[in-house]
Amino acid sequence: MLAGAAGALLLAALVTPLSAAASVAAPTGAPTLAAANAALAQHRDVIHGSDAETYTVARTIADAGGAGHVRYQRSYHGLRVYGGDLVVHTAPNGAFAGASTGLTAPLTLGVLPKVTTAAAQAAAAKAFTGRVTSVGGSELFVDASAPAAPRLAWETVVRGWAPDGLTPSVLHVMTDALTGIVRGSFDEVETVLGTGYSMYSGTVSIDTTLTSSSPVTYSMIDPSHGNNRVCSMGNSTGACTTMTDADNIWGNGTPSNTQTAGVDAYFGAAKTYDYFKNVHSRCGILGACAGVTSRVHYASNYVNAFWDGTQMTYGDGSGNIRPLTALDVAGHEMSHGVTEALAGLIYSGESGGLNEATSDIFGNMVEFYAGVAADPGDYLVGEKIDIFGTGAPLRYMYNPPLDGSSYGCWFSGIGSSDPHYSSGVANHFYFDLAEGTGATAYGTSPICGSAAPVTGIGRAKAEKIWYRALDVHFVASETYAQARTHTLSAAADLYGLCSTEYKAVHLAWAAVNVVGTDPCAGPTPGSLVWLRADAGVTSSGGLVSNWTDQSGTGHHASMTVAARQPSLASGVVNGKPVIRFGGSQSLSLVTINPSAFTVFVVGKNSKTTESYSMILGPGGNNANNQLRWENGTQALVYGSNGIPATTSTIGNTRVFHDLVIRYDGATLKVYRDGTLYTSTPVAASGGWSINQIGAYYSSAYMQGDLAELLVYSSALSDTDRVSTQNYLKSKYALP
Repeated sequence: MLAGAAGALLLAALVTPLSAAASVAAPTGAPTLAAANAALAQHRDVIHGSDAETYTVARTIADAGGAGHVRYQRSYHGLRVYGGDLVVHTAPNGAFAGASTGLTAPLTLGVLPKVTTAAAQAAAAKAFTGRVTSVGGSELFVDASAPAAPRLAWETVVRGWAPDGLTPSVLHVMTDALTGIVRGSFDEVETVLGTGYSMYSGTVSIDTTLTSSSPVTYSMIDPSHGNNRVCSMGNSTGACTTMTDADNIWGNGTPSNTQTAGVDAYFGAAKTYDYFKNVHSRCGILGACAGVTSRVHYASNYVNAFWDGTQMTYGDGSGNIRPLTALDVAGHEMSHGVTEALAGLIYSGESGGLNEATSDIFGNMVEFYAGVAADPGDYLVGEKIDIFGTGAPLRYMYNPPLDGSSYGCWFSGIGSSDPHYSSGVANHFYFDLAEGTGATAYGTSPICGSAAPVTGIGRAKAEKIWYRALDVHFVASETYAQARTHTLSAAADLYGLCSTEYKAVHLAWAAVNVVGTDPCAGPTPGSLVWLRADAGVTSSGGLVSNWTDQSGTGHHASMTVAARQPSLASGVVNGKPVIRFGGSQSLSLVTINPSAFTVFVVGKNSKTTESYSMILGPGGNNANNQLRWENGTQALVYGSNGIPATTSTIGNTRVFHDLVIRYDGATLKVYRDGTLYTSTPVAASGGWSINQIGAYYSSAYMQGDLAELLVYSSALSDTDRVSTQNYLKSKYALP
């Protein structure tokens, strides 16, 4: 809570009670769910799972293109894991396509508490500031809100009133179950500085309900927006009565008329409902097309507004002359409900800042969406309410430090800051993504450090990316580093890998000092072999006699016998050429013999029957050390020197894909389209000797196309592997 001489507007950030984290049933017959369940069983290492865990489906999302995303809640030895949620992503064919998770290692802690429930309740009551009205029972759970240091803990809910005696408080206190130390707490009615401008919205149209014809009575119940309702508390903290009127003309634009605040609250709730429905296809704050109640005239001289999980409450401000029924207040507060329903961002640490920023972002987007001429969208928070009497807004999204408290650049330890201040990093990122850095129509956005400038992609795309990330990729304990990765995934989902939008996300995060490897920088330097059909090909009459190595190491591929020369086919994949092997052609490669390697291939098997096509291999009659497109039953990698045959079930490859084989001297991993298909322990006794492309002996040839071939004499890091795969996917428009 931030208070100034003129008082403070307090906007609520709802966090669902931990003890009420219930699963939402999903259709058990849905292909998306079945595929995700299978992927989860096969890839528990990716989500840092263990045999002591169970997983409950919370939400299932199926994209139009067939990809699926299933959000799970995690239990450990039957205990709820706070911050252990995860999302499993599946490809259109049902294959595992990765996962989002907050944990960094499998849980191994014991589950026997040393602190009693009575002691936990006493500690929770002591941690409450204000007047306690009740202390609930304590629930034993695993607190993984700090993923690197999960602990067994008690959660106790303490209810009462904040020190002002007016603001309700439902405080969740986490007590270490081994030491009795209070680990942290959060309030369901979390208060934050906010703003309002509803008295300045001018004349607006509102859809009310005729509830009586004799006498004629209209009520503030909105049939167009899930029956949103506005009621008045008459400057008390007691009952709330639905606002009514005889002529359906409400308020007079000033606080002297008690209906004015109701009009503004009604308008704000309607516009927020419309924004999420029309922009993000979300019907109602909680996704069930139901409206919300907005309570106005709460208490007296109450400079506060809050969302308590189901309804909005607005005070009338200092002197009861500035009702806090602002449009962006409504957007901000109700967005906390959306955040909790979708990702449940924990209201502490970096995830707390992301939670607050999400409300600032969507509150501003509601303001832009409403298009009120008297108060157009501006990326400011609190610009009209003038809480401190200086005319300054509460927050500046384009340059957060201008408010004197918020941070605009990420730094190690920012998670220890108040979420209202750490939110500035995400607010700044979002502004840069939408509008760009430097001088803009809304203000000058500075760059952190020596980052490159950013050209904005516009609000329409930026808001879609943020919502998609929140909906499909964010987890409860989200960090800024994860938010970078997950917004990149969202941009790829919506606009394509390495698209302009995708690259803008990368640059916008770098501009606020959330840095990472450029995911579209191209192949990592240092390849042993780099053959690409769009460069270095010597052909005559369409037949290829030489394929020049672009790596600089001189490992060229050639064929002097015309009858065995493959052909060059132009414009085959994403407008780019391929080298086509018709079943009796091959190229001799200058021998490579790496003991560790990463091989990238872009191409396809063209055989019409269920059989494999050889890509790389040795010459002569040696059938070992092969890399080949496989058909679901044949080995994908077949080696000697201790490298075993590795079989995958990826099916036939008669369409273009990227294939990656990575061997680090101990484990052979096979990826297709970025998905890990097999991971085989290997103890090789020698190198992998290859000197042929398209055949390994005279009767076994490749039938298919090669667009690009990259070989490294080392096992690339996952970051470098993904970067190169992104380059190839973008270049050839692969799945």
